[in-house]
Amino acid sequence: MPVSSEIIPPHNLGLVIDFVNTFEAERDIEELSSPAALAGWLAARQLLQGPASSIRGNHLAQALRLREALRALMGAHNGFEPVPDAARELEAVSARGRLTVSFDEDGTPRLLARDGGFAGTLARLLIPLVESSADGTWERVKACRADDCRWAFYDHSRNRSGAWCDMAVCGNRTKVRAYRARRSEA
Repeated sequence: MPVSSEIIPPHNLGLVIDFVNTFEAERDIEELSSPAALAGWLAARQLLQGPASSIRGNHLAQALRLREALRALMGAHNGFEPVPDAARELEAVSARGRLTVSFDEDGTPRLLARDGGFAGTLARLLIPLVESSADGTWERVKACRADDCRWAFYDHSRNRSGAWCDMAVCGNRTKVRAYRARRSEA
């Protein structure tokens, strides 16, 4: 598992990154292995509405579909082919959670998930995406290019060229493989 950066991503994107990183491909570790584990993850981040026992297997399946759709979109930010079904999954989550714009008395817009149940809980995970899209920071959230990693990270590089979650691990490993391939061809 890569070491997280000290700089905190804006717009609460760290929450979305943490959600995607509940599966660690390199070591095949699934943090959301049961409805109870999902309920615990949501409760620890103050996203769970209602009792933990209300989370069922179908909720876990919905959460995992959302997670992988987010990972696919993050991969597209890092040069992978876009996955049309990923955007459709986000639209479905938004619709089920009734994600809408609301205005404070002073006219300040806010996004709200109007569904009070699990659908609203998942929709709240999309709010940082919408907020960060306005200033382009959502495109900085990427999935590592290493096929055996795909860890989500925030690209802090000045020119938005970060490709790996950790240059010392995934970047180095990729460069060594490419070097060995070139040498074997020669």
